[in-house]
Amino acid sequence: MNSRLLTSARLVAGALLALTLAGCRPHDFPQYPANYREYAYVTNGGSGTVSVYDVVNVRLDRELATGANPVAVAASPTRNEVYVVNSGLATGQGWLSVIDAQKNAVIGSIALHRQPVSIEVAPDGATAYIANAGSNSISVVDLTARREVARIGAGEQPAAARLSPDGKTLVVANRGGNSVSLISPATRAVRAVFEGCPGAADAVVLKDSTKAFVACSGGHQVMTIALARDAKPGSAQSAATPAAADRLEALLDVGRAPVHLALKPDGGEIFSSNLASDTVSEIYDSTDEVGDSFTIGDGPSRGLVSADNALIYVANSRSQYITIYGIDEGKRLGSVKVGDGPSAMAFSNSGNLLFAVDQRSGDVAVVRTAIRSLFTLLPAGRNPNAIAMKSFTVQ
Repeated sequence: MNSRLLTSARLVAGALLALTLAGCRPHDFPQYPANYREYAYVTNGGSGTVSVYDVVNVRLDRELATGANPVAVAASPTRNEVYVVNSGLATGQGWLSVIDAQKNAVIGSIALHRQPVSIEVAPDGATAYIANAGSNSISVVDLTARREVARIGAGEQPAAARLSPDGKTLVVANRGGNSVSLISPATRAVRAVFEGCPGAADAVVLKDSTKAFVACSGGHQVMTIALARDAKPGSAQSAATPAAADRLEALLDVGRAPVHLALKPDGGEIFSSNLASDTVSEIYDSTDEVGDSFTIGDGPSRGLVSADNALIYVANSRSQYITIYGIDEGKRLGSVKVGDGPSAMAFSNSGNLLFAVDQRSGDVAVVRTAIRSLFTLLPAGRNPNAIAMKSFTVQ
C-alpha cells in the first residue's frame, strides 16, 4: 500500500472511531469535565516500555521507556504518580520508575534488588512494598524521599505482598519457599511464617483485617490465616477481648493451580481462578467454606469483580475470551472475544469500560461493560503483562 492510500486508510479508521465514540457517548459514556484526565498504564515486559492510554478518548497516548522487563505497575492513591517495577535482567538489579501522570513522563528511578516482581502502595501514598523474588526480600520504599529505607527478609522467591487495610500486617506469598510470611510494618520484622502452601502466588486480606487468604498455585488449595489482633476492652457486661496471635485457620480445596484471588468490593466472597482446572471457586470468607467451583474457560488466570458486586469478569489466558459470571444468578452470562491471551484487567473509574491486557497478541482490549461487548483493540508493546489506572483533575 502506498503512503497516500495508507494515510487515507488511517483517516477513515480514525473517523469511524470518532463516529463510534460520538454515537455511544450520550448513552454509555460519561460526560467528562474539560479538566478531567484518566489514563491506563500497561507494562510491556518484552519492550522495556509502558503504554499509556487516554481513557477519556479511548486511544493510545504514548509509550514510555522505563527499563528492562517491566512486570508490575501501581498508581498512587494520593498524588498524580504511577510506579513501575522493572525486574531487570535475570541476574541483575531491578528498579522502580516514577511516572508523573500529568506530564506522562518518567521523572525518577529508585534502586531495588534482584528480580522485583510486585508492588503494593500504602493507602497514604507514602510507602511502597516491593517483593524481590531474586533476593528473597521485601523493599520498603519511601515514595516521597525516593529511596529504599529498609529491606526485610522474606521466604524464597516472594511473589506478592499485600498490606492489610489497618496497616498492621504485610502478607507475603513466597512462591519458591511454599510459605507465607507475615510482617509487621511498624517494626519491619517478620512475626510469623506458615509453611505448606506450595507455589504461594497471590494473597488478599479482608476489609476488617481479620483474615488473609493465599493461593497455593503449586497444588489445589487456598490457605486461610487468622491475623493477630490486639487486646481490646469489652463492654461493662463482658470481659476484655484478649489478644490473639496469628494462626493457620484452614486449607481449602479449590481447583488445580489457583493463581489469583479476587475479593468482592463489599467482602463476603473470594473467587479463586484455578488455572489448571479451568474453573473458578467461590469461597465464603466468614465460614472458610468453598461454596461452588464452576467451569469458566480455558486457563482462567485472573478475576475482577464489578463495583456493584454483581459480576465477575474472568480472563482465560489460554484463549481469546473473557467470561462473565453472574454472582447472584450463579451462572455464566456469556463471553467476550478479545485478543490472544488475556491476563491483567482493570475497570475505568466510571466502570463503563474494562481494559484487558492481551499478553500473546500484544494489545489491549477495551470492553463496553453496559452491553458486554468489545469496543476496540489498542496496540501495546511486546509481552504486555500488568495494568493500573489513574484519574485526576487538572487544576
